[in-house]
Amino acid sequence: MITDWPDGRRFAFTVFDDTDFATLDNMGEVYRLLADLGFRTTKSVWPLEGTQPGNCPGQTCEDPVYLNWVRQLREQGFEIGYHMATWHTSARQDTIRALERFEQLFGHPPVVMANHSDSQENIYWGTARLGGLNRLVYNLATGFRYAGRYRGHVENDPMFWGDLCQQKIRYCRNFVFNNINTLAACPFMPYHDPLRPYVNNWFASSEGSEAGAFNQLLSEKNQDELESEGGACIMYTHFACGFVNQGKLNPRFRQLMERLARKGGWYVPVSTLLDRLAEQNGRHVITNRERTELERKWLRHKLLSGRP
Repeated sequence: MITDWPDGRRFAFTVFDDTDFATLDNMGEVYRLLADLGFRTTKSVWPLEGTQPGNCPGQTCEDPVYLNWVRQLREQGFEIGYHMATWHTSARQDTIRALERFEQLFGHPPVVMANHSDSQENIYWGTARLGGLNRLVYNLATGFRYAGRYRGHVENDPMFWGDLCQQKIRYCRNFVFNNINTLAACPFMPYHDPLRPYVNNWFASSEGSEAGAFNQLLSEKNQDELESEGGACIMYTHFACGFVNQGKLNPRFRQLMERLARKGGWYVPVSTLLDRLAEQNGRHVITNRERTELERKWLRHKLLSGRP
């Protein structure tokens, strides 16, 4: 894996922000800080307003004030990603409508996406992320409650949209690891998996799901390790979860991001970073051995974290 970062930068860092619970009130200050410090990251959205209850609703692109703010982020250089149609399960016709709405709003189809845990139209998610013995271990650990739940890749199912994903979306998030150097955990990303053909390219991420986990993984020690290794971090988080309290930024988050900014890394959106890796290293097709080892590494992390 070649990692030659532009302009003599020593490492790369970005964030994929999952839009669960997101409102202007609980994350506006986060993006103000990122912009001021020179970070350009990826913020996902829901194109459609939900029509059913959900576990983590938030503002969507059908809210004109929120949409205007998202468009302003895009004008500043932030990337807008896709997090399924809305906060609950959507059938194929709603996914089509959501993708058309996204393209209408932002001028192009989504380049990068992440599945949403509450959406049964997720593609290759739950047990479909794994194979063989790894799938069996996952099923046993989760009491088989995710077996067959996610069906976006199942042809002729009402939730199927794999053909649309293949046509429109370049990168899809998969495994997450407790390692600030995402590239060390998955050195061949972005990669294509022939067993999951409806996704063009997969990428991995680092575990920063909420403010506490984010700050822990972005510790001073880990920042220095990322720099010394010349690595790349794609942090996966929910900026709506604990980063702003009563209108004020989490002070530890501010401190860590200010320190990271001074290191002069390459701070670009997710797809820009992945495009660079693909340009340098070519399109990697994952082997059976690589897939098994990656699945096992992720499974170990999830079981140890208690969040399988």
